[in-house]
Parts: sequence; C-alpha cells; structure tokens
Amino acid sequence: MSTTAVEEVAVAPVRQGFWTRDRKVGAGLVGVGLLAAVLFGALATDQRARFTLSEDAAGAALSINGTFGAVLFGLVAAAVGGALLAGVPPRWFPLLLGAGIVGVVLSFLCWQVSAAPTGQNFMPMVNILRGTFILALPLIFGALAGVLCERSGVVNVAIEGQLLMGAFAGALFGSLTGSAWVGLVAAAIGGAFISLLLAIFTIRYLVDQVVMGIVLNLFALGLTGFLYERLMQTDAQRYNQPPRFDSWEIPLLSDLPVLGPALFRGNIFLYLALILVLVVHVGLFRTRWGLRTRSVGEHPTAADTLGVRVLALRYRNVIMAGLVAGIGGASYTLALYTFTKNMIGGKGFIALAALIFGRWSPTGALLAALFFGFADQLGTYLGAINSIIPSQFLAMLPYLATILAVAGLVGKVRAPAADGKPYIKG
Repeated sequence: MSTTAVEEVAVAPVRQGFWTRDRKVGAGLVGVGLLAAVLFGALATDQRARFTLSEDAAGAALSINGTFGAVLFGLVAAAVGGALLAGVPPRWFPLLLGAGIVGVVLSFLCWQVSAAPTGQNFMPMVNILRGTFILALPLIFGALAGVLCERSGVVNVAIEGQLLMGAFAGALFGSLTGSAWVGLVAAAIGGAFISLLLAIFTIRYLVDQVVMGIVLNLFALGLTGFLYERLMQTDAQRYNQPPRFDSWEIPLLSDLPVLGPALFRGNIFLYLALILVLVVHVGLFRTRWGLRTRSVGEHPTAADTLGVRVLALRYRNVIMAGLVAGIGGASYTLALYTFTKNMIGGKGFIALAALIFGRWSPTGALLAALFFGFADQLGTYLGAINSIIPSQFLAMLPYLATILAVAGLVGKVRAPAADGKPYIKG
C-alpha cells in the first residue's frame, strides 16, 4: 500500500499597504478640517452664532462666538481625521467619519450664521429639522423602492419615473374626485404601473435593466408632460387642484423640544415613511419573505433548487417597490405643490445614490436620504439669510453631497451578488 505525501504550501500573508481607504479618508479629513479652521475662521465675525431650539429667534439657544466656533469645529474635524490616519478598528470608521463631517459642517455654519445681517444671525433648529424630513421624504420612499428591487436582483434605475408618475396620478385623480385618499391610492397605482413595465421587460424579456430603467424614466416624463399640457394647463381648476393632507399632531410626543414639532406634527407621508422603513427592515431580516428575497438577490439558482419561485418573487417585489415609490411621488402633489412638468427634478437618482450610500439597507437608506435632505434644506436656509455664496452653488448642494458621498465616502460596497443579472430558469 503506497502513500502519497502532500507537501504543505506556505502561503505568504497578503500585506495591506499603509494607504488604506480609512487612512486616505482620514488624510483628506485632516486637510479639509484645517482648511475649514483657517478659511471659515477668517471669514467669520465675532458676532455670536445662535442655534435656537425653537422656530424663531426667541427661546433657548445654543450660542457661540462665530470666529471661535469656526476654528474650534474645524480643528475637531482635523483631529478626527488624524485619528483615522493613525488607524482605528473598522467598526469605528463610520462613527468617526460622521463626527468629522459634522465638525466641518458646524465650522461652516458658525461662519455663515455669525456673518448674517443682524437679526438673522440665528438658525432655527426646529425649522431645519422639519425641512430636512420634508425634503427627504421622496428620497426615503424612492430608496426603499430601490431596496425592494435590488435585494431581489433587479436594478431599479426607474425610481425617477415611478416618483413622477405617482405625483401626476395623485394630482390628477385627487383633483377629479376631491379626495386626497383617492389621490394617494392612484399615486401608488401609477408608480406600480411603471414598475410593472420594468418587471415585464427585464424579468420576462430579459432587457438590460439599466437601459430599461432609463427608457421608463423618459416614458414617464413624456407621458406626464403630454397629459399635463393637454389637461392640467388648459383647466387647472379641474385637473390640478388636489386636496392636501392635513398635519396630524401626536399628543405628548409633539411637545418634546426640537424633535416634537419637527417629527410629531407632520402629515401622513412622514409617518408612512418612518413606518415603512421599520416594516421593510423587519421584513427583510426577520421574516421568511425577507430570507427568500435576499437569497434570490444573492444566488437565485440555489434559491430555486430549494423551492423558491424566483421569477414570481421578483415580479411581486418590483411591483411593491413601484407602490412605495408612487406614494413618495404623492408627497409632492398631495402635501406641498400642484403638479408641474418634470417636478421630481432628479430626486429619483439621488434616491438611487441614497440606496448605495445606505448599503442596500432600509435604515441606511433612511440616514442617507436625511443627509441629502439636510444638504437641500441647508441651501434653502442660506438663501434666506442672504448668504454671500451664489444661489447657483446653493442649488447644487444636494447634488454635490451626492457625488461626495457615493464617490468619496462609501468606499468599497458590495451590491447583492445577483443584482442586475437576469435569471433564466433551467
């Protein structure tokens, strides 16, 4: 009986270079923090920057000397960057990165608020927080629609079209019936219609998912624009005067400082968004449906061998995503504005960025959407206090935040393994 000797092969450990992603971000944060301390500190004034805990200049406030605050928070950001540059455990990276970003933002705000004309040198935190959530609402719904699709293995570039069709259907049918509830249902169906087309062409006919998403965005833009000109422009009173959902105040919670007026005196869309984030999160990670959805998004062939109906699950989840995005579109026309052509204005693509920034997680998508909503609200606030920053740049803030977040801060993220890959049943 012969034996075969198996030689052990020594594998050299993979050496990771000094300039890891965390250290690169840390070095960048050191530079940005020092630049903020020097630049914003020089531009700020000795007038106090007041961050009021109410909706106006009255009441309690957090107050700090403008120049001192700009320098202090810039140095804090640089110190956080130094900690990242020195090397920290990976689990601390998101927390420290967030602290560094907050430091830079506070340094910038100390400059802007202290340099504002007398009487405007305050930032009402209630209004800022409320505005952040209002502007983030369509992004939250859109990002959740992306989570439902992409966790199932279908790329959803059509979020823009789903939001737009939802906004149009909500305005049209809400105006015709005089009922905001009918408008809400119609908006959900409008978003689901775009999703149904996405599902049919990408799942049944195997059309490239990204290309199909772009086509559906253009289709929704053309269809709603045509009907807007033929119906809403000619008779706005009949076709484009939808009723509005009133704000609902939650007793006791609405009396909390700052958070109460901002979060618990909102309309149905705010509460629906927060509830849906919780429902989708629990559904994805705590239920059989969620396990099957994630398995289909990661390895559909293995899921199929275990008895999961892959194509049926994808159809169902993509249509559900359209329902959610349609409701997000209605948050424009049944709460804030009348319908206008292309009123979504690229928010669907920012929602897609929030999905990636949030790492395909419902809670991560919520936080990312709030980040972009804050950037949008900050531009509005700076315009109101007559900031020296050009208005065109202020309008660019949410899009700049999107580019920086996705390209510079996300790093290496992994989408579901089967995302964008059609499944052909053997």
